[in-house]
Amino acid sequence: MTDLTHFDATGAPRMVDVGSKEVTSRLARAGACVVMQPETLTRIRQGQISKGDVLAVARLAGIMAAKRTDELIPLCHTLGLDSVDVRFEFEGDNQVLIEACVKVQSRTGVEMEALTAVSVAALTIYDMCKSVDRTMEVAHIQLLEKSGGKSGHFLREESSQGAVSTHR
Repeated sequence: MTDLTHFDATGAPRMVDVGSKEVTSRLARAGACVVMQPETLTRIRQGQISKGDVLAVARLAGIMAAKRTDELIPLCHTLGLDSVDVRFEFEGDNQVLIEACVKVQSRTGVEMEALTAVSVAALTIYDMCKSVDRTMEVAHIQLLEKSGGKSGHFLREESSQGAVSTHR
């Protein structure tokens, strides 16, 4: 394992200095899944959740969360994101798959922004549907792809969920 970059020589937390890194085009895709009762998914699809359009609100929540990641995750850099795209796909009769794709021209990556986007989108689905289904589960929050920077390209070989693949 490499040295932990977020700790100084004494073990105290620190923000990594990225000032000398090259600005590159960076992309991160993350995925998550919300598992629910089939009736709940049917109600989402038919627009029958009393709080409103579940996926529209979850999309907006995911985008907003990506933009505020530095306020939620200690030691994350503040980034002026170029784009955040949050998409949904229905899997079977009881799952909503979520994928976020975040892009930036920067000295540091956007993995945490993509992961935050899918996490908050999933939690928003839960919040909007909890009155009809308290058995929902948020699952498989994971990085699917990352590019840019000196560590190069990462592509998850096999996802533990059927990730939405509309961003490739």
